[in-house]
Amino acid sequence: MLRDASVLDEAGSFSGPLDVYVEDGRVAAVNSGLRVDEAPSLDFSGLFLMPGVFDCHDHVAFSTVAVGELLQTPVTQWALEAAQNARRTLEAGVTFVRDLCGADRGLRDAIDLGFVPGARLQISVVMISQTGGHGDGFLSGPGLESSLVPNYPGRPPAVVDGPEAMREAVRASLRAGADWIKLATTGGLVSEHDQPLIPELTLEEIEVAVFEASRKGKPVAAHAYGGEGLSNAVQGGVRSIEHGGFLTEEQAAEMAKAGCFLVPTLAAMRDCLRWAREGALSPRQCAKILDLGLDIGECVRIAKEYGVPLASGTDYIKREQHGKNLEELALMREAGLSPEEALLVATAGGAELCGVADRYGKIAPGYVFDAIVLDDDPGDLSVFLEPGAVSGVFKAGLPAVPHPRLSGSVGAEA
Repeated sequence: MLRDASVLDEAGSFSGPLDVYVEDGRVAAVNSGLRVDEAPSLDFSGLFLMPGVFDCHDHVAFSTVAVGELLQTPVTQWALEAAQNARRTLEAGVTFVRDLCGADRGLRDAIDLGFVPGARLQISVVMISQTGGHGDGFLSGPGLESSLVPNYPGRPPAVVDGPEAMREAVRASLRAGADWIKLATTGGLVSEHDQPLIPELTLEEIEVAVFEASRKGKPVAAHAYGGEGLSNAVQGGVRSIEHGGFLTEEQAAEMAKAGCFLVPTLAAMRDCLRWAREGALSPRQCAKILDLGLDIGECVRIAKEYGVPLASGTDYIKREQHGKNLEELALMREAGLSPEEALLVATAGGAELCGVADRYGKIAPGYVFDAIVLDDDPGDLSVFLEPGAVSGVFKAGLPAVPHPRLSGSVGAEA
């Protein structure tokens, strides 16, 4: 029993003081003045309790984008660092991650089995792109294919051309345990050989991917910054658009009509702009990013105006980023969401996108007790721009990061 906490409610505000009773890893009751015989009682007065955050676009298996380092890293070292990134993500307050390329079934299931601590994972395993597209890391010197994901046994194909190749790749990803299919329907920011407003994959290829995924009850996410490639993804039936940095009002209207989510990944866009300004990327990459005139908050403002459902995601690709995930909440607030809207986008909104809103994303009876503790009212959410805002983390009722007031478990693993 956690007593007298301020608890995030379904309106995105903190209500209380309230008592939260947790039994067998789930919330059994939320009310004031609860009395439960023999239940351990912990004083949480003055503390703020909210559901664990959803990061709906992360890459916990990515620690670097330096090709030289990737080529010299043994796959076992890569896997162990991925587990470390997953642990840091959980300790930061993210209890659920939709990993859109990198993490595989082994990492997801190892976390579920308790072999290593980490956020719960939904995975796409790979990102499917066309030859010469955003996910095709072709090394022109030696004439070799390259990827941010090592070529371990069982990794499904990620580069396709034509509807039948797409069909085979989607089926292989599903066989490999994918919860989502991830497509690249435009170019990207950091990659040197493509452009974020140039379409990639045809509408027919996208429709085949959506059809094959839907046969297994799995949704499709599309990396898309704007232009025809974003429109094709929405028309083709994807569940979410990732990034959407150049989203137009017309596209937002179509997304809202289709119930298609936007996951804007503001932290990633901010970091790419910073790396380009600092000259931390190749000259070609820096020039490309700076010439785009990207306003990282505009897509959120347009999406909000047109009623596009939103979820929060970071798109981290470097080891120094992992563990700072909650900064995305503050960036969404800066982009035009109210604090209440941003908190709900990062919790209930993420749960809805991931298809688990019946059991995650709220502190309410029957819900799994994934939660984070804040010592101070987050106010305008700027506190999340700095590490340390989260002072306690629960996963299925067990303390992943024990708060100083916690003297023992308040439940058991569900």
